[in-house]
Amino acid sequence: MSLRSDAWYGGQDRNSYIHRAWMRRGVPNDAFTGRPQIAIANTASDLTPCNSHLDEVADSVRQGIWDAGGVPLNLPVVSLGETNVRPTAMLWRNMAAMATEEMLRANPIDGVVLLGGCDKTIPSLLMAAASVDLPAVVVPGGPMLTGTFRGTPLGCGTDVWRLSEEVRAGTLSAEAFLDSESSMIRSRGHCNTMGTASTMGLLAEALGTTLPGTAGTPAADSRLLARAHETGRLVVDMVAAGRRPSEVLTAGSFRNAIVALAALGGSTNAVVHLLAIAGRLGVPLSLEDFDRIGSDVPLLVDLQPAGTYLMEDLFRAGGLQAVLAQVADLLDPDALTVTGRPLVSYLDPADIWDPAVIHTRAEPLQPHAGIAVLRGNLAPNGAIIKPAAASAHLLTHRGRALVFDSVEDLHARIDDPALDVDADSVLVLRGCGPRGYPGMPEVANLPLPAKLLRAGVRDMVRVCDGRMSGTAYGTVVLHVAPEAAAGGPLAKVRTGDWVTLDVPGRLLAVDVPAEELAARAPSPAMPAALAQPRRGWEQLYVRTVTGADTGADLDFLVGASGNAVARESH
Repeated sequence: MSLRSDAWYGGQDRNSYIHRAWMRRGVPNDAFTGRPQIAIANTASDLTPCNSHLDEVADSVRQGIWDAGGVPLNLPVVSLGETNVRPTAMLWRNMAAMATEEMLRANPIDGVVLLGGCDKTIPSLLMAAASVDLPAVVVPGGPMLTGTFRGTPLGCGTDVWRLSEEVRAGTLSAEAFLDSESSMIRSRGHCNTMGTASTMGLLAEALGTTLPGTAGTPAADSRLLARAHETGRLVVDMVAAGRRPSEVLTAGSFRNAIVALAALGGSTNAVVHLLAIAGRLGVPLSLEDFDRIGSDVPLLVDLQPAGTYLMEDLFRAGGLQAVLAQVADLLDPDALTVTGRPLVSYLDPADIWDPAVIHTRAEPLQPHAGIAVLRGNLAPNGAIIKPAAASAHLLTHRGRALVFDSVEDLHARIDDPALDVDADSVLVLRGCGPRGYPGMPEVANLPLPAKLLRAGVRDMVRVCDGRMSGTAYGTVVLHVAPEAAAGGPLAKVRTGDWVTLDVPGRLLAVDVPAEELAARAPSPAMPAALAQPRRGWEQLYVRTVTGADTGADLDFLVGASGNAVARESH
């Protein structure tokens, strides 16, 4: 078998001597003769708490690679922790993808196992793998176990939003809120709600990029280590077969991911990530595909934030395969997995063990649950909303805009007792898109005005060019494009304008004549608050990032460069 790594290790000259000699640190003598060299792209980091256990997972992958005759090589890569980094982890998703891509291409490796968990890590790893196109397989780090507080299960993220609003409403003491903090994070692993981390781990499997049956296994469950070991064996077989991302990640695979996203009630952030991954492969995927494919898919999983249960419950109830078996007729029958077999071939049998968690197709939680794509004079390039997490009575709504020109403006005014707002108002936050913030932060689920919370209001229509956490909920219109910082109409909305939201009609509009809207200048406070970096990554990002409607990748990273390296290093 001819291996890519032979170009480094296979010769008798000075350069091959150097490559072998510096790697001979306890490995067998035959490590450089016909054994696939497998990188373990590892996003473990103490500053990414959701991924802190991935070194243990990597050890199991390593054992599987040795078992199958490969040579495992730990490759630490950029790790992005959603909870800690400022201004937002999304600012560095593309950097993490670019750095990983370059390291995979530059090194003497034949395949790679991708270890991710926290929100941006699996998307960045898949973007990298798609661009370099070496045999690649994902091991999702898995969700944490369910924590409880005063006898009640806690959904990390979702209950942070809920409980913090109750404090502001005066129905929960600050002391009780803080007491819950030590109960929420029970074990290793990422968020246990159907947030972005859970969604992207499950969609990695729906895309065909994991060993089937792996995604959703709790991080603390020993079966995750067993699956990691199996994955180590699998990647060696993938190298032998030449099975690459370009063979697995096809238009049919993205169809399957969109169906899964709807049936799971998954995170809206999956939209920008799937668009970006598809862009690296040249697979045609658009916002309309999410609506066309997903809008009639039923919601089957009763998980927070759209429902009640948590990821540990989904796993014991049958997991992703039980969900997909209910919608198997909507899946692409030919889309392959990393095993070389179609995804659908793993779905029979796939039983539901708890119908309260995973509903049947005949008795769904909601009959139509996919991401809805809105257009209109406020979003010429599109905006999205997650009906499954919204209030049904607000999906058709008309109200006066209350505009905030920045996050700082929002925080300064939202709890002002004199704020001119009522339950029918539409809260508008702008300047939070990829270019504007920068990085498109998770701020779109605006906190509600304190005086309305105290009056019992728990949801309002909110419109923003940023994102919201996958753990969040509410009637929130997201990813408005073009963003305000790119000259989008959102920059010209004024407080008092009437805004119409019509989700069934797929409309988001401001009731202002076209000529008047075009002639308006943005509020001076809005451009003054936009990001204006002068150096480094932020400057490169703001200058080259694309819109949310195309995945918010950097324009020069769209597409693939393959894995060829023409020149020697010495």
